[in-house]
This record gives sequence, C-alpha cells and structure tokens, in this order.
Amino acid sequence: MLSLSTERLLVYERRSAWFLTAAAVLFLGVYAWPILALGLSPGLVRACSTANLAIWIAFGFDYLVRLTLADSKRRFVRSHLLDLVVLVLPLLRPLRALRVVTALARLNRTSVSVRGRTTTYVVGAVLLLGFVSALAVLDAEREVAGANITTFADAIWWAATTITTVGYGDQFPTTPEGRFVGVGLMIGGIALAGTITAALASWFVEQINTAEQAEADTRDDQLATLLAEVKALRADLAQRPQPPA
Repeated sequence: MLSLSTERLLVYERRSAWFLTAAAVLFLGVYAWPILALGLSPGLVRACSTANLAIWIAFGFDYLVRLTLADSKRRFVRSHLLDLVVLVLPLLRPLRALRVVTALARLNRTSVSVRGRTTTYVVGAVLLLGFVSALAVLDAEREVAGANITTFADAIWWAATTITTVGYGDQFPTTPEGRFVGVGLMIGGIALAGTITAALASWFVEQINTAEQAEADTRDDQLATLLAEVKALRADLAQRPQPPA
C-alpha cells in the first residue's frame, strides 16, 4: 500500500505533467527563436530571456515540490539526478525540452504493443535531442572565429552525423561548450542506437517465433486430421461384416 506522501506525489505529478510539458514546449520556442532568427529586436530577445527565466523557476519549483513530497529525499535525488543537473547547469537547460517526449509516450499509452510506445518514445527523443543539440552547438559556435558550424543547416548536419555515430568530420565544434554538447549527443546517440537495435532484434525474434508457432499449429492440425481419418477408417472397417473363414 502506498504511503500518503507517495500518493500525494503521484497526484501532483499527474496534475502537473501537462503544464510542465507545455512549459517545455514554450521553452523550446523561446530558446530557438533568438538563435534561428538573426537580427531579432533587443526587446524580443529580452522577452525570450525573461520567459526562459520564468520557465526555469517553474521547473525549479516543481523539483522542490516533488522533493518535499517524496518519502525518501536521498532516493528521490538519486533517481532524479538529470533534473537536478539541468537546473544547476545553465548549459544543460535545453535538455528540459526532452520532457516533450514523455508527452508523446503518454499520448501513445493506449497502444496495445509496448514496442509501439517504445518506438514512439525513441523516435521522438532522437528528433528532439538532435534539434536541441543543433541549436545549442550553433549558439556556441556561430560567433567564434575559425568555427565551421555557422548556419543551422551546418548544425543539423553535424547533429545527424553525430547522433548516428557516423561522424564524417566535415563539421565539428571548436569551443568547449560546443564539444560538451557533442559529447552529450554522442552518449545519447549510442544509447538510442542501442535501444533501436534491441527493439529491432526483439521484433525479428517475435516474428520468427510467431512463424514457428504457426507452422507447429499447422502440423498439429494436420496430425489431428490424419488421426481422425484413421479412427474413422478403423470404425468403418470394424462395422463391415467379416468374410467367412
């Protein structure tokens, strides 16, 4: 049986999930706009910065509330290290946009197949992680002399080759911040590639097992039919009059 504090935590998380998801989507917009829209007016840039700060405060408040409601504070901190690191390190704040992926999984929760939910989550994570990383590396590299990632197209190409672990090397970060983003994207790419590989392997094994089971069922049906025919023949022969000796 759940404790009262755990029940309150679950109720709070259920009620706040959509608000925080909307905040993550809004953050993605106010984070991407100044980076993608060159020459944005100072007033709009300040508005985006203010919205960014407000969203950071909202996520910080959410973390404190969940920490307060948790039965074990230490266990909560250990199991939510990414949330804490994203709050503390400004460089990692774009990762809060990944909360949108949880909404994708929630929208797909009615799917019969667990693999369908996993696929939705992984594909959403790949696309969002690549987009956020492209924005972050472009923001870090664009104004640096000698940098080779100076446009969003360059950043997207770099993110695609990095997250897939191809790494052509024609586009690469030169600043510490950009390289930090690159390391995170490499780790995320390896993890997501492993998840996709495992899902595909599981699908192939399931298909093979299904085919083998169908073949076995067919053999069993055929054997049952043959046995029934043999029994019918025996019964027919038993009813026929025996020839005189």
